Amino acid sequence: MSMSEKETLMNQLNEASFALDEAVLFLDTHPCDEEALCYYKKCAKMRKEALKAYQEKFEPLQNDQVEACEHWHWVHEPWPWEKGGNC
Repeated sequence: MSMSEKETLMNQLNEASFALDEAVLFLDTHPCDEEALCYYKKCAKMRKEALKAYQEKFEPLQNDQVEACEHWHWVHEPWPWEKGGNC
């Protein structure tokens, strides 16, 4: 089964988020590790880019990314529990 572009972008965001979280945990115990700090910065950049790519193509994932115009349009897609499927 091939993934849709939406799923691919979400996977990229999830992978970058996971790597960033792991880097943070490592830096919590190794705050002076320059290599780890460089890796953290790389992961933060990747996550920011992945989030931007997803949100430009689909919908905002965070409420502070919503551009309020004449009405509130936080969610146009069905909520996960409204989609049905194998969750």
